[in-house]
Amino acid sequence: MRLALGVSYRGGAYCGWQRQPTGLTVQGCVEKALSCFADRPVEVTCAGRTDTGVHALNQVVHFDTELDREIVSWVRGTNRYLPCDIAIQWCSPVADDFHARFSARGRRYVYVLRESPVRPALESGLVGWVFRPLDGPAMQHAAQTLVGEHDFSAFRSSQCQALSPVKHLKALDITRSGAYWRFDFDASAFLHHMVRNIMGCLVSIGSGAHPVPWMSQVLASRSRDCAAPTFAAEGLYFAGAYYEPHHPIPSHTPAHDWLP
Repeated sequence: MRLALGVSYRGGAYCGWQRQPTGLTVQGCVEKALSCFADRPVEVTCAGRTDTGVHALNQVVHFDTELDREIVSWVRGTNRYLPCDIAIQWCSPVADDFHARFSARGRRYVYVLRESPVRPALESGLVGWVFRPLDGPAMQHAAQTLVGEHDFSAFRSSQCQALSPVKHLKALDITRSGAYWRFDFDASAFLHHMVRNIMGCLVSIGSGAHPVPWMSQVLASRSRDCAAPTFAAEGLYFAGAYYEPHHPIPSHTPAHDWLP
C-alpha cells in the first residue's frame, strides 16, 4: 500500500529537509518517527526539498508499507515520536503510481516579510524583516515581469542541480496586512534559492534602491551576478505541491491559517 502524508515544520533547527550523513534534518526525523511507529525501516520521498531555516505548511511525502493500520493512527502514532516543531497533518491512501514529486502539477511558496523600524522578537525566525518602508505598487509591477515561462538563471543558486533554468511562474501575488507583507509564488517548479533571490530583488525595488525596469534587466541578463543578494530564509514557507483532482491530496492544512 502506498500512503501520502502532509508534514508541517519549522525549519530553523534543521539543516534543511534532505537526509544527510551529518546534521539534523527534517527527513531524518520523519523517517525515524515513522520507523519507530511501524517497527521497521521506512523511507519517504518528498514533493520539494527545503533549505536550512525554511519552513513548510504542507510538505507532501509518500512511502510504501505492508502494515495494515488505521489512517488516523499513522498521523497520531507518528507524531508521538516527532519533535514539537514537526507534525504530520494528514494521511491518505494513494494509487501505486502516485509520486509526491513527479505527480505534482505545481508548487507554491509563501514569503512573509515584516516591515518595521525594529527587528522582530516574537516572530524571530518565522518572518523576514526590512526596516525601510516598501513601495507596494512598485514591487507588484516588477513582480509581473517574472510571471510566465522564462529562463530564471539570474535567480538560480550556483549549487542548483536542475537540468533546465526554464520554469513557468504561474503567479506572484503581493498583499499587505498591517506591518506584514505576504508574497505568494506559484510555479511549475522552482530552482534552488529562486524565491529568495527574487525576494532580494523585489525588496531592493520596494525600498527604492533600484527602479522597476531593473527587474526586466536582471531577468534578461541570465546572470546571478546582476541580481540582488539572496534574501533571508526565515520568512520562507513551502506551502506545498498540488496534484490532479483524482489524487486525494489536501492542499490546505491548519498551518496555513495563521499566516497573514
